[in-house]
Amino acid sequence: MGKVNRVVKILIYSDLIIVTAFALYGPIFAIFISQQIEGGGVQVAGMAAAVYWVTRAIVQLPISRYLDRHDGERDDFWALVLGSILVSAVPFLYLFARAPEHVYMLQFLYGLGDSLAVPTYLAVFGRHVDKGHSSGEWGLRSTVVGIGAALAGALGGLLADKFGFPAVLVTTSILSFVGSFMLLMLYGFMSPRTKGGHMMRAHPPMKEHGH
Repeated sequence: MGKVNRVVKILIYSDLIIVTAFALYGPIFAIFISQQIEGGGVQVAGMAAAVYWVTRAIVQLPISRYLDRHDGERDDFWALVLGSILVSAVPFLYLFARAPEHVYMLQFLYGLGDSLAVPTYLAVFGRHVDKGHSSGEWGLRSTVVGIGAALAGALGGLLADKFGFPAVLVTTSILSFVGSFMLLMLYGFMSPRTKGGHMMRAHPPMKEHGH
């Protein structure tokens, strides 16, 4: 990869940390529910996944439409940061979950956070990719995040076996918060006005050498 602008690099690094963090406990989530939640089991794990996806399916579209009706990227930025912070809090809150109802409430919060973060991430990333390098930068993001998730998935099981579920949940939250607060560096690059889905700025984004 030649040059990658700072916005894209910040987004990729942030996503790498957040996705890697959640990959730590993703593979062991059903085991956590069956062992740590009273009355938990495969059915509760399946319902938990359903709550997340139903919440995201219902909430994501109106949020996206609301953001599209407002000019500029600042609203996208705050939705992205807020959504990422909400998502980051979920693993830590699982430390206090004892019943299936707690799991469902946390999955609702998870779905709400992703409803804010996912569409805005894609929108901001898409607007800031370098002209002529769109496929390469999307591919770079996918490759980097995929490698991180793969390594974390293997590590998560080892951490849970050696230190227990609380250590994995706390580690996930801490890493995810780091990735979320990293997004604050984007604020100065957010265009106050957009037109037709494209940024309106006086100068092109600053660039720096990629890896």
